[in-house]
Amino acid sequence: MGLVDWIMGKMNFQSSTSTFELLNDDGEGQLTLGNTLFKNDVIRACIRPKANAIGKLKVTHVRENNKECKINPDPWVFNVLQEPNPFMSLQLLLEKMVTQLDLNSNAFAFIKRNDFGYPIALFPIPCTTVEVLENNQGLIFLKFTFKNKNVLILPYSDIIHLRQDFNSNDLFGTPPYDPLLPLLEVIDSVDDSIVQNVSNNRFINWLLNFKEVLDQEEMIKNTNEFVNNYMKYTGDGVKAGFSEPTYSLQQVPISTYAPEAQRTNDAIRRIYSFFNTNERIVQSLFNENEWNTYNETVINPLVIQLNNEFTRKFFTPVERANGNRIVFEASNLEFASLTTKLAFSVMVDRASLTPDEWRSIMGIGPIQRGEVPLLNTTIAPIDQKERDREFELRVEREKKREEEIERCREECREECKQFREFCMEQQKKLLEKTETDDKNN
Repeated sequence: MGLVDWIMGKMNFQSSTSTFELLNDDGEGQLTLGNTLFKNDVIRACIRPKANAIGKLKVTHVRENNKECKINPDPWVFNVLQEPNPFMSLQLLLEKMVTQLDLNSNAFAFIKRNDFGYPIALFPIPCTTVEVLENNQGLIFLKFTFKNKNVLILPYSDIIHLRQDFNSNDLFGTPPYDPLLPLLEVIDSVDDSIVQNVSNNRFINWLLNFKEVLDQEEMIKNTNEFVNNYMKYTGDGVKAGFSEPTYSLQQVPISTYAPEAQRTNDAIRRIYSFFNTNERIVQSLFNENEWNTYNETVINPLVIQLNNEFTRKFFTPVERANGNRIVFEASNLEFASLTTKLAFSVMVDRASLTPDEWRSIMGIGPIQRGEVPLLNTTIAPIDQKERDREFELRVEREKKREEEIERCREECREECKQFREFCMEQQKKLLEKTETDDKNN
């Protein structure tokens, strides 16, 4: 079963759609020269760091709105992002698409859906020709032609389309063939001359100087006899030769000519500039700052394009309005120094990074409860600390309430005491007045 059979299954848009109209037939759909570029070692070395970096991206499905914020809430999206098809993981699929993108300025992947419209697989499309079609309902389709001449027509709404150098064509990026092929011709010409020179110098060349005038047949005969008989094995590894008095031997010096290296270096440097890379990135000799610069200028723009394209093609407008999106996360800390990585441990104590996230930066595996954020240096999970704080506040409130009640009780007792003393004093005065009145009467 071929790729077309795996992609299509029971679907066949070519037979189910009655009318197609070719749009923008300007010859920009030819993608056959990408294989020519990929045969060159310089081109392949420029593409490999970018493809490897994109292949290591962490992809998640995020649903964030006013009511919820969930990571990978739908299993059908999670399964497709983990295993896009039976032949490859998402890492290999992304590396393949990035390679096709750099070789042709266009890369395609088809989202296969089930009867309910949910994605169930994701297939890259390594085509040689692509054409834009429109049916009688106004829907856009792409017609792909493969190396084996098979043709596949798919709706553009289900195609992940990555592009770069997006200029002259309305739908496709401008292929890099025109600027790169002349540079490759310079490099190939120099390489061919070196190979030819080495091939010519594999053997020792001799010149026979004849001491008498001979006709051409005699000279050819003597030359062949020299070639066949000059070196003979007379024993175990012993070589012997003989000379003729009719000619003298002269060894032709080996040519040590080599093409000018500066021309090759200039062509390679221009290719590096075209791919926004340099020798240190290609040879993995970069430092932390150099990788951060490469990551910002080359990797991050493609990450943004991946986020937008996957989100736009995976979800409907209603689902996107509900906060659904696909997020590719690129960490530029992979090649950071050990000092920089250790400095991020401070963010763990402030609940900005979970222990597992920091351990991932350090290249260490996860731990139990490592996904729970920590606060300060108490090593207590933030949810437990909040409960402890609420308990402390409740105890403090109860204590203050009891103190307030006790204070009110003391005030009441004091007021009652003063009132009793006042009453006793008034009663005493009343008795004294009564006694005085009685004496006067």
